[in-house]
Amino acid sequence: MIAIQSALPLLALYLMKLMLDSVAVALDATDKDAAFHDVSLWIGLSMGLVILGVIIRSLAELASEVQVQFVTNHMYDIIHAKSLEVDLEYYENSDYYNTLHRAQEEAPYRPAHIVNNLLQIGQNGLSLIAIAGLLMSVHWGIAIVLLLATIPGVIVRMKYAGKMYHWQRLRTLLERKTSYFDWLLTGGEYAKEIRLFDLGSFFTGRLQASRQQLQTERLRIITQRSLLGLVIEAGAALAIYGTFAFIAYRTVYGDFTLGALVMYYQAFQRGQSLLQGFLSSLARLYEDNLFLSNLYEFLDLKKKIEEPATPAPIPRPIRSEIVFDRVSFRYAGSEVDALSDVTLRIRPGEVVAVVGENGSGKTTLVKLLCRLYDTGSGCITIDGTDIRQFETRALRREISVIFQDYIQYQMTARENIWVGNTALPQDDEAIIAAARQSGADEVLTRLKHGYDTFLGRWFDEDSTELSIGQWQKVALARAFLRDAQLVILDEPTSALDAKAEYEVFRQFRQLLNGRAAVLISHRMSTVKLADHIYVLHQGKLIESGTHDELMHLNGSYARLFELQAQYYR
Repeated sequence: MIAIQSALPLLALYLMKLMLDSVAVALDATDKDAAFHDVSLWIGLSMGLVILGVIIRSLAELASEVQVQFVTNHMYDIIHAKSLEVDLEYYENSDYYNTLHRAQEEAPYRPAHIVNNLLQIGQNGLSLIAIAGLLMSVHWGIAIVLLLATIPGVIVRMKYAGKMYHWQRLRTLLERKTSYFDWLLTGGEYAKEIRLFDLGSFFTGRLQASRQQLQTERLRIITQRSLLGLVIEAGAALAIYGTFAFIAYRTVYGDFTLGALVMYYQAFQRGQSLLQGFLSSLARLYEDNLFLSNLYEFLDLKKKIEEPATPAPIPRPIRSEIVFDRVSFRYAGSEVDALSDVTLRIRPGEVVAVVGENGSGKTTLVKLLCRLYDTGSGCITIDGTDIRQFETRALRREISVIFQDYIQYQMTARENIWVGNTALPQDDEAIIAAARQSGADEVLTRLKHGYDTFLGRWFDEDSTELSIGQWQKVALARAFLRDAQLVILDEPTSALDAKAEYEVFRQFRQLLNGRAAVLISHRMSTVKLADHIYVLHQGKLIESGTHDELMHLNGSYARLFELQAQYYR
């Protein structure tokens, strides 16, 4: 289709010449009917050529649109795959979000631009060769004028493409802040506090100031480019009409017919348009390549959690214990250890509680166990094998975790539980069993559509929003559903009342059935029921033992327990 479209402009010009020459002959002919017959023949052929062009162009546009959709979807797949591949550490680094933002802004449509520009270069290039041959038959100098009229505009475009690229990299953080303020003003989770503290005008002001700065700087670059382009376009117009004057002069002196005059003039115009399109496509390729480097920067991020060349099989069941052996860890950019020389054990069928003040390293311990990070020093072993010797995905399949900041999926209640173990069919009875164990079944059966009720308000008008405590029961059911050897609950009952908390923990112990469990909680009434308790303080293990042993020790744990207990006496 490109090849056919490339030949059509030259054919159209030639038919125009023949038609005008026939008209000129007909003016002096005695047999007007015969003369007009010749004219009408060329008109009919021109009309057929136009119709053919319309058909080919429509088919080409359809093919191009289909291609763009495939390329764009493929780029989204690449970005999503890379986002899942990179380690958690990247998500706790602001530089990563700049890189991700630039990739998300440019990558989905830049490759489609490249495809279209390559096609345009092919089509314009073929047409330009044909038109250039025609113009060279008039005078070789016309080709020089054509280049001089077109190239400066392309140079300007490439220069300002580079300026825009460097400006956008410089302003990535400000663009992200603008998006953040927009999300604060429109996101549902912020709506209550924004209204209660009357923060709408404050964040609107911040948003407008950021947008104003971005708009002013962007318009400055665009204005400079436009003014320079205006001067260049004026020069190009002088070149066009100078060339037309030359062709008209040759026609007046009988070198060309009237039809040839029109043909050569239109050929020059089209030649300029084609050359401009050809060079502009090259400039756009340069521009797209600049911005596509943002995608390459994102795709070049390397995983820091390395997979073993020959993974060891994970013990199933775990027969001995999970051991933290003198483990230390420090987050990137931090000057202090999050964990320092920590040693502890978790045995099958045992509930281990980890307590400590905020920032003591409790959640860091869980992240290391799930191998979201690797230890700085020391090691974590399962039945004597370092967890770095296991395939990461296989290791995580053996761990069921519910963090304090669990996700409230905007899906049905059944799907919210089912994502805990997607290997099961969505109608598996184990989903309801897990809901009963967490106390969620009592909530979900009262909903309008039961387990098929859509939770959250984002997508379905006939949906239901749960309370925080109810959402937490659903999240607990998700953890119970997973067929894992280790269950980790990070502040699992913070939104539940005391009665619900007691019932969940009672059923939780029954559910273990030989599995190990780690419980992180600030509620000492729950912690005291654990088989073994570890107390962390500023990343160090300072106490361990049963509840009775730690109370007898009369140390940090005893003080924490007494501090809470006084409010219940």
